Amino acid sequence: MTLVILSDIHYAGEAERTRGSDYELRAISRPLVRLLAAAYRHFIWMRDPFARSPQFERFLATSESADHVIVNGDYTADSAFIGLSDPAAFASAAECLGKLKNRFGGDALHLVIGDHEVGKKTMFSGGGGMKLASWQATTGQLGLKAFWKLTLGNYLLLAVASPLLALPANRADVQPDEWPEWERLREEHLAEIRQAFASVEPHQKILLFCHDPTALPFLAAETSVRDHLSQIEHTIIGHLHTHVVLWKSRMLAGIPPVRFFGRSVYKFTAALHQARWWKKFKVRLCPALAGIELLNDGGYFTVRLDPVARRPAEFVFHPLHR
Repeated sequence: MTLVILSDIHYAGEAERTRGSDYELRAISRPLVRLLAAAYRHFIWMRDPFARSPQFERFLATSESADHVIVNGDYTADSAFIGLSDPAAFASAAECLGKLKNRFGGDALHLVIGDHEVGKKTMFSGGGGMKLASWQATTGQLGLKAFWKLTLGNYLLLAVASPLLALPANRADVQPDEWPEWERLREEHLAEIRQAFASVEPHQKILLFCHDPTALPFLAAETSVRDHLSQIEHTIIGHLHTHVVLWKSRMLAGIPPVRFFGRSVYKFTAALHQARWWKKFKVRLCPALAGIELLNDGGYFTVRLDPVARRPAEFVFHPLHR
């Protein structure tokens, strides 16, 4: 049985492209910060954020067929920073999913919710944030599920919504009047997860899909999850875009949170403080389809599954250089 796994497509449709590729820089009011952000994007992250869309087209044209295709979140450029409540971002995501369905078929496609579907504050400008309207557009209009499971022989594939699980770490991204509803959605999601893990059979092996690894320590707080950690063969994450970030995150795991360099630094270091849990989940990063500017290290996985689970899943990485 064959799986294809990809992540962080960040597709930009026509409406988002009309905003110009410098949309993030224009949102930064302080000149020095804007200069630093421009240098970071030019040399390290992604010089042209819209260059990810041609990578997606290349993937569609060259990837092999599979029994199941899992996309681990972030379908849009999110150029307004508020997720799919922005009509342009929604149009990008809808076009992206339409192309995936045309290529692989709707029944084979399994979609994980990422953070850019619901919105997030930008690292440099602090603009944007999580919006309930974006969650409703993601789960209602686009039909993505916060939690899903798929049984393939003795393998159990489980997908969780990291924006809900990591909600306590993202409180600064949420409007105060929307916080109670976000908390309710999170509790509802946790109830689904508890029930699913409590029903895992002793012979089953688990492949867990979680976009943002920041959510994993919150998942580990659940007794039903901890009881089955030994059955998790791999946890496939996205969000970090490149193995360099994963490598550095492992090196810095356990550091104390830094509170005196602004919201973004505190958020990152608070996540790293809990990153020692990532090892227990056997994290495997699926990088962004386009990688990063510095390394041009994008690509996707194919996975060979033995439904009887007599041997571990075999992951093969397919580089997709720009």
